[in-house]
Amino acid sequence: MEYRQLGASGLNVPVLSFGTATFGGANEFFKAWGSTQVDEATRLINVCMDAGVNFFDTANIYSRGIAEEILGKAIADLQRDKVLISTKATFPMGDGPNDFGSGRLHLIDQVNQSLKRLNTDYIDVYHLHGFDANTPVEETLKTLDNLIQSGKIRYIAVSNFSGWHLMKSLSVAERYGWSKYIGHQVLYSLYDREFEWELMPLAIDQNIGTMVWSPLSSGKLGGKYERGRPFPTENRIQQGGSHGPAIDQERLFTIVDALKAIAEETEKTVPQVALNWLVQRPTVANIIIGARNEEQLKQNLLAVGWNLTTDQVKRLDEASNVYPIYPYWHQQQNLKLVPQPKFY
Repeated sequence: MEYRQLGASGLNVPVLSFGTATFGGANEFFKAWGSTQVDEATRLINVCMDAGVNFFDTANIYSRGIAEEILGKAIADLQRDKVLISTKATFPMGDGPNDFGSGRLHLIDQVNQSLKRLNTDYIDVYHLHGFDANTPVEETLKTLDNLIQSGKIRYIAVSNFSGWHLMKSLSVAERYGWSKYIGHQVLYSLYDREFEWELMPLAIDQNIGTMVWSPLSSGKLGGKYERGRPFPTENRIQQGGSHGPAIDQERLFTIVDALKAIAEETEKTVPQVALNWLVQRPTVANIIIGARNEEQLKQNLLAVGWNLTTDQVKRLDEASNVYPIYPYWHQQQNLKLVPQPKFY
């Protein structure tokens, strides 16, 4: 398994990590992802460890803490310093006025709750799951820096921030000498390429490691969506486990057609090709894969250890290209002023 440095830090992470949103299935939204319990979770984690994938991503909100509890039990027999754990906070964990956000009270409480559920003394990477525009950035960053100094968390990162959210946070941390965010967990796939317009250039400029969630776009690139066939009914999207705009069917089928052609050339599967494309993108340090069962996990693990050719990557880029919104289309009219990331 290849390891990559996560942003401007000394932390090396495997290029693949295992996501635990499928653990628990405690409500209708997460039940659409999966309902993995402790025994199966333990088997899946052992498969990961055997493959060199020792990084496990979770969140307090996944099945309202149950996913963290299952992960904690599943890794109980593993040597803690051989395992990397990432979890998150910010989204609501109750109905009270302080049961959400990135304020001091909520973050300290949620770190302590996560440590208890995970049955560990520290969290390797602690993410803010989204930006809290109600809490001063200074309060959030000072709290996180204190938590690092206490030893409860090792590194901090974010998820689902816009460019100005992240840049303001980095600037405030630098001003006061506090710990900076080293990673950004983002939606990115052949179908979802908006990350490239601003967040990827920011990550290049500020040395922020990219961790990718939903690399198969909620299953759209998993091999079950094909031109001329009805949409599958038993998947996360149809079962209510995914948010986002309506599917652009023609664009999706164009991408899948290209994936299928390259899958035949490489003797790989459609999802393996889609994941390998991501591995080769600038700033990507880690891709979070999920699986409902052992066979699906083993197939996803085979997405690394080989590379698409530059020609194949270009063909996938062309098939998945999407016209950017303003101001990015305007900026791209003069690439001498705003150079684009170097993909090849």
